[in-house]
Amino acid sequence: MNQNGSITLFQYWNRLRDGRPAPKRSEVEPADIKSLLADTFILERDTRGQAVFRLAGTRLCACYGRELKGFSFPSLWREKDQRLVSRLIHGVFDQKSVVLIAFEGFSRNGRTNKFELLALPLDGGVENPRCLGVISAVEKPFWLGADPITDALIDSIRVIDPEKELLNNRPAIDVPSLVPDELAAPETISALGRARRIRHLVVFDGGREE
Repeated sequence: MNQNGSITLFQYWNRLRDGRPAPKRSEVEPADIKSLLADTFILERDTRGQAVFRLAGTRLCACYGRELKGFSFPSLWREKDQRLVSRLIHGVFDQKSVVLIAFEGFSRNGRTNKFELLALPLDGGVENPRCLGVISAVEKPFWLGADPITDALIDSIRVIDPEKELLNNRPAIDVPSLVPDELAAPETISALGRARRIRHLVVFDGGREE
């Protein structure tokens, strides 16, 4: 995790869960994360089994140029990445995975910006799975919030073990430059595609094509 929003929300979530796979939705107090609320969201699974926005912060909605409540979460990405994003979020819902996504957003007028997304599980019971998350802009150009993000491509994905993640805001690892051993991914996420294990992280290749 490189963005302050991701680190702060993870630390708060980690304190709330207190060793459990996930905290309860009712335990999240908006006042405790008021500095993050504009960039945070909560996802739920609708009657069709799709991940949709239950709530979304004001800055996040402005970034995408629309009210996100009720919209499909995978629809934020280009079509070839939507299936992968859907599987990842269902992993958050069902296996209580913690997912970090680095992606590039493309605006209506062709501008680009990098973002970091953190998705954290909430315990809403078997019938009401929830996901708490935050999207942080790596840079904050003048046009962000005025020229809506309309498309996105995944750069990298990390499924994090919260018991081992060291939150010291260390520099990002340039994953493509490493040559890790190919190892089998955990069964709960093996269907997501080719994975590489780097220390305690499982890294998936994104949908970017050069």
